[in-house]
Amino acid sequence: MVERQVLVFDMDGVLVDVSESYRETIVRTVEHFTGRRISREMIQQYKNSGGWNNDWMLSQKICADLGVEVEYQTVVEYFNDLFLNQGMIDRERWLPRNGFFDSLCPRFDLAIFTGRSQIEVDVTLGRESCAGRFCTIVTASDVENAKPHPEGLLRIAARHPGKRLLYVGDTVDDARSARAANVPFIGVVGPETPNRDEVVRLLEAEGAIRVLSNINEIC
Repeated sequence: MVERQVLVFDMDGVLVDVSESYRETIVRTVEHFTGRRISREMIQQYKNSGGWNNDWMLSQKICADLGVEVEYQTVVEYFNDLFLNQGMIDRERWLPRNGFFDSLCPRFDLAIFTGRSQIEVDVTLGRESCAGRFCTIVTASDVENAKPHPEGLLRIAARHPGKRLLYVGDTVDDARSARAANVPFIGVVGPETPNRDEVVRLLEAEGAIRVLSNINEIC
């Protein structure tokens, strides 16, 4: 009998296309405070360097690099107003095809480890009516240490003693978190990703066992 594994998903860039939600909210937040409209390529460059899983911190960092210092909480409040109150979160696109989770459930327990806050997770999974698909969900609200720290994956492992984990993510921080937790990593890099070939090479260099163009390729 094949040992049952826990398949752990990141959300952004894996289960959800966030190019017009999170990424566009970064663009608009930076523009609000600096008067300059940055490119998606610039955002990807920061993500590729690692350590910028938190989009509030990233927005603040880009503002500072453009010469404008903004208090962190001020950035958070403006970003959240755009994202949650003004509906940027509703511009994201769900990526798994119909029947995707049904095809995996016979072989895997399904879990999520995401840098999203709990409220953001609830909005998206509620909209897609799929929260019940996941036996364990660990969000940014549940950990003291954000990615690339492995705390989230270690928490999931502790809840599934004796089962091996497999983590699916889209960034260098996801890959480094997996490696630190001694968990195999599968990368997802969509065809629309800026400088896609570079991102694929980076994930492979971080130890990805596979790099997919779309989450549906995992089935």
